[in-house]
Amino acid sequence: MLKNYLKIAFKVFLRRKFFTFISLFAISFTLVVLMVAVAFLDHIFGPNAVESRKDRTLGIYYMEMKTPDKRGMWNGSTGYRFLDRNTRNLPNVEKMSLFTEPKPIVSYLHSEKIQAYLKRTDGEFWEILTFRFLEGAPYTAEDEKNRNLVAVINDATRKKFFGNESAVGKTIEVDGQNFRVVGVVENVPYLRQVPFSDIWVPISTAKNDTYRNEMMGDFQAIYLARSENDLQAIRDEFKARLNNIEFPDPKEWNSMYGEMNTYFEALSRELVGSRDDNGSASRPGRLLAAMIIIAILFMLLPTVNLININVSRIMERAGEIGVRKAFGASSWTLVGQFIVENVLLTLIGGVLGFFLSRFVLQFITASGWFPYAEFHVNYRIFLGGLGLAVIFGLLSGVYPAWKMSRLNPVQALKGAAR
Repeated sequence: MLKNYLKIAFKVFLRRKFFTFISLFAISFTLVVLMVAVAFLDHIFGPNAVESRKDRTLGIYYMEMKTPDKRGMWNGSTGYRFLDRNTRNLPNVEKMSLFTEPKPIVSYLHSEKIQAYLKRTDGEFWEILTFRFLEGAPYTAEDEKNRNLVAVINDATRKKFFGNESAVGKTIEVDGQNFRVVGVVENVPYLRQVPFSDIWVPISTAKNDTYRNEMMGDFQAIYLARSENDLQAIRDEFKARLNNIEFPDPKEWNSMYGEMNTYFEALSRELVGSRDDNGSASRPGRLLAAMIIIAILFMLLPTVNLININVSRIMERAGEIGVRKAFGASSWTLVGQFIVENVLLTLIGGVLGFFLSRFVLQFITASGWFPYAEFHVNYRIFLGGLGLAVIFGLLSGVYPAWKMSRLNPVQALKGAAR
């Protein structure tokens, strides 16, 4: 029976080519947009070789500092002084690392300008994150302590400075300072903001020490818990310490607010949180709910259009429906046939959407809009898109099929005659 349904479906598709084209276009275009969006989310939050311990990693990415009257506020990335004096030696933390946000800098090679991103980190940065070294090794906590002018660079930077030659042991000029290269790592995508950079150097090699006295600045921190079960205890301890902070001038600033979060929780706070919202656990749920609602609303318009197209196409087959009902075909049999036809059409549109998505993602990768990002349609995205295609087919096919199955055989035959 299914074989016959499929044969009939293909004949119907070829009979009304314009309706078929409109349906396939709506399905494939919708899936392309959704697949590209999912690819971006997967690239930012999905499994990654460098951030292989995300399941037990927390970070401080955002803080607020307020004046005694609570009217003045400074928010954003925090400062080295705050992190260094108030977040070290947290119970159940195996390792912690301080680092700056990636900063665009300019270097020169034989009068040629080379633009890159610079991140300053401590030695523990390389022990928490699992970079793949192509040559050499990371700098250490001793290098940070002794202010050694050493650097780790990515593969793209090595090629800019040295071509295909080895870089370890050679010197590069970075933001007016000369650093000896000790290691080369694989390129890290721009969208992975915690590990991302072109060049990494020790924090202590900064041109001045003013950062050491800053409560707010351009620093962030990550903390590797001993186990997943310790995450909540670490959060609680950090929150307790916020009540005992020593400020350089309490008359100017006297309170700090913030949380230890996963990167997804931090992004959720920025997008759907509020200043008075302290429920970090609820924000990711809200962000996920918002994403789902947006996806459903985005699917709703083409689904309604497809329902209208399907109703028109099905009502044109009133004569066929009347004959089949006259010969004893049940409503469920007819509903099943038309749902199979619509799901098949949707899956064909889904296949087109997958190929178009791959082309679009390859174009975005090649464009260089997001340095070192490589977008692929992997199995998670493929299965998600396939599920969306099936849901799409069911949503746009059930109502027309049900309406068709309710036709009276005599009325259906009369409709065919007209």
